[in-house]
Amino acid sequence: MSALRHFHEIDLHEGNPYGFTASFNPTIAAADGRPCGWVSPDHVGINQGPITLMIENYRSGFLWRLMRCVPAIIAGLHRAGFSGGCL
Repeated sequence: MSALRHFHEIDLHEGNPYGFTASFNPTIAAADGRPCGWVSPDHVGINQGPITLMIENYRSGFLWRLMRCVPAIIAGLHRAGFSGGCL
């Protein structure tokens, strides 16, 4: 949620009717002085689905509960060294 607040504060939604801008680089100064720096002129919606899923998971935990029931996910987490309450 703090990342979403930050994106809102640096105006990543300004002039974009589809949500946050897909690509930006705050280390390259914007011609208009916006704090988000360079912003891609293209509208790419590929980032909107994961944002929605992250918000829902934060709100209810549904996706994490769902994923913990998938055997392949459980095996991968075990191989990565996870144990205990997260599984």
